[in-house]
Amino acid sequence: MKKQLVFLFTAIAFNAAFAQGYQVTLQSPNYKSGIAYLTYYMGSNFNVADSAAFSNKGTAIFKGATKLPPGIYVIFFPGKRLRTEFLIDKEQAIYVTADTTDLVNKTIVTGSKENILYDQYQKFAAVKGRQMYEERNAYVMSATKADSLLHEKNYNTYNKQMGDYRAGIIKNQPNSMMAALLNAMREPVYPSKIPITRQDTINNYNEYKNHYWDGISFMDDRVIRTPFFLKKLERYYREVISPSADSIIKDADYKLLLARSAPEMYKFLLNWLTDEYINPKYMGQDAVFVHLFEKYHSKGLSKWLNETQMEAISRRAYMLMANLIGEKAANLEMLDVADSPASLYNLSADYTIISFWDPNCGHCKEEMPRLDSIYKASWKQHNVKIFAVLTPDGKENVKSEWLNFIKTHNLSEWTHVHQTKEMEAADLAAQKPGFRQLYDVTSTPTLYLLDKDKHIIGKKLTWQQLNDLLEVKWKTSGSN
Repeated sequence: MKKQLVFLFTAIAFNAAFAQGYQVTLQSPNYKSGIAYLTYYMGSNFNVADSAAFSNKGTAIFKGATKLPPGIYVIFFPGKRLRTEFLIDKEQAIYVTADTTDLVNKTIVTGSKENILYDQYQKFAAVKGRQMYEERNAYVMSATKADSLLHEKNYNTYNKQMGDYRAGIIKNQPNSMMAALLNAMREPVYPSKIPITRQDTINNYNEYKNHYWDGISFMDDRVIRTPFFLKKLERYYREVISPSADSIIKDADYKLLLARSAPEMYKFLLNWLTDEYINPKYMGQDAVFVHLFEKYHSKGLSKWLNETQMEAISRRAYMLMANLIGEKAANLEMLDVADSPASLYNLSADYTIISFWDPNCGHCKEEMPRLDSIYKASWKQHNVKIFAVLTPDGKENVKSEWLNFIKTHNLSEWTHVHQTKEMEAADLAAQKPGFRQLYDVTSTPTLYLLDKDKHIIGKKLTWQQLNDLLEVKWKTSGSN
């Protein structure tokens, strides 16, 4: 009786351990040594979750005290050439028997009911995939029209069978992990209505966008670790949704709200959105990053980030807060070439270009004369003025070089300003942000475009881009 109690206690302790952790046991007779890797999908990449050495009995055991997040996991065998996939969800004491001579048909996964569906799907997909591949090749090699029609018909039949099989899983097993994965794979159907008017095009776009995420729940952590979800997320924010910051912010807030009940999804979304918009593709989208900082990061809603990561995010946000598109530009009170006070706000112009430049910067030496050429040839006639800020890159006592460059290249029609070391030290002592922080100046030249009221309408543009933007503004104002 005592021995039975000891055995019962041991069994309970074993099960309790894996209630909080995981153990994946791999048995493969083809290996007696080497390192196997337990990985999971993250987009098209594989992230390593664990590694284990094969024993001389062909067994490798992956084991941890914390449960693995659900998703599609992949074991890479020694040499990283062969691999086998399986699902991990709530059940995390899993046994994998794999014969590398035929991994599709001779891999058995036990300990997880989710893998029964997954195994059946993989085998069915392998057969249909091979059939479609053969029909596609036969279609290409067809000698007659009848052959082409036959192979096209066969291909479509197999493709429909594949689609019907997937639809059957989604319909009959809607709460299964397999259904969640198939929904993540499913491409949204583009509206079939041929647009005739502009409104038709808008309606088609809205219908496509509104159904883009059909079948995917942002309250389900399981879809993150798949090959499909990240690609779909990237495409949505880069190609589908309007690139305006306001649209992105509204959409991101909604998805993050949905994901609050799914910790891994919430973490993944906030991390991805932060990375995507900390250095955005389009001008003005940095407002998305600042919003994420102010609403989430600064309020302690990203506790998984370490101190170094939070410091980097905070520093970047503070560099951007004062120079978002649409915001009024911070005033710059400096000294002109004669060391007399000069203020940005005192410069009256329909449009003002702020140029942060350094006379010792190689790129500045090329671009400043070009900027002056287009200014004199066109901008000047439209009441555009240039407020040029000396921005030395570490080198001290550059005033003489600055003045010499202005004189040599005849840049006398600009308002040139600089800040003395004493002025910079006074700002620092008063804890006032310097112009580099106010305008996110990390390299030279850096160019901004302000409207008549000194609101920022363009930032970090080339002079060619500035010219294009100004011409659009002039054309728009001229048509009003």
